[in-house]
Amino acid sequence: MMEQKTRNIFFLGKGGVGKSTSAALTALYLAGKGKKIQLVSLDPAHNQSDIFEQRFSGKPVKVTENLSVSEVEIDYWVKKYLSDIRTQMKRNYSYLTAFNLENYFDVIRYSPGIEEYAILMAYHHIRQKAGATDYIIFDMPPTALTLKFLTLPALSLKWLDNLLKLRDKIIEKRQIISKIKMGKKELETDKIRRKLQQQIEDYQKVKTVFEDPDKTLLNLVMNTDKLSFSESELIVRKLSEFNITVRNIFLNKYHESFDISVIRKKYKKCDIQVLPESNRSLLGKAALSDYLSHLDSFLTF
Repeated sequence: MMEQKTRNIFFLGKGGVGKSTSAALTALYLAGKGKKIQLVSLDPAHNQSDIFEQRFSGKPVKVTENLSVSEVEIDYWVKKYLSDIRTQMKRNYSYLTAFNLENYFDVIRYSPGIEEYAILMAYHHIRQKAGATDYIIFDMPPTALTLKFLTLPALSLKWLDNLLKLRDKIIEKRQIISKIKMGKKELETDKIRRKLQQQIEDYQKVKTVFEDPDKTLLNLVMNTDKLSFSESELIVRKLSEFNITVRNIFLNKYHESFDISVIRKKYKKCDIQVLPESNRSLLGKAALSDYLSHLDSFLTF
């Protein structure tokens, strides 16, 4: 599924810097150039409904000929992820029903990392349904959750690799007993190993896409204040540790008194899109389109 030509564009940055507005402007700009665009809000705040002055849900809604918008409900995907875990555990560990495994399922919902795994599941679903879409633009959650989401495939691969090694040791130690005394239970052991291998393959595909600049573009949105600078530096540093590179800087609410050379020196390898501070509220398609028409230039994707 991940070999399709649809490209990811992620908008990330400190809360309040204008990720949602930057994502909406980019979506309208590219759609105006004839590209098929899906704008997806993964931010629980769901600002796209306010920006376009139109109510959105998990199902894409067409707002222009080439642009559809949706807002993912994270709670729905958390419940779906937990339901899938329940199904897998029952299938793979059916011989443990005597130990009342059912009583432990409710505890799983409180496990760390559930949200980012749920968002990754939503991401898979969106990619699979993308069809002939040229770009899927993701309006991302706050920094902490975004970083966990983007680095999740790499971290999961390390964990799964160790689990696979552990499973091989268990199979090796219990091989004789399994064959002599457990009958068909050897098949269930094999099922678990196959599941681990499949997960490794799936996460490797996502990791490859996130690291490939031809398939994934990361746009970092910032303002001209010190707190925005500090968090932006943290984002770039953390992602670089996982071989994920920020491609573009969106300098939002720019005013002429700010020395933009500071940004150019700091992010030499990034292209910069300047979004001047607007004297009117950027709400509604008309306001967004008018703002775009007054920009001197816009990045090429």
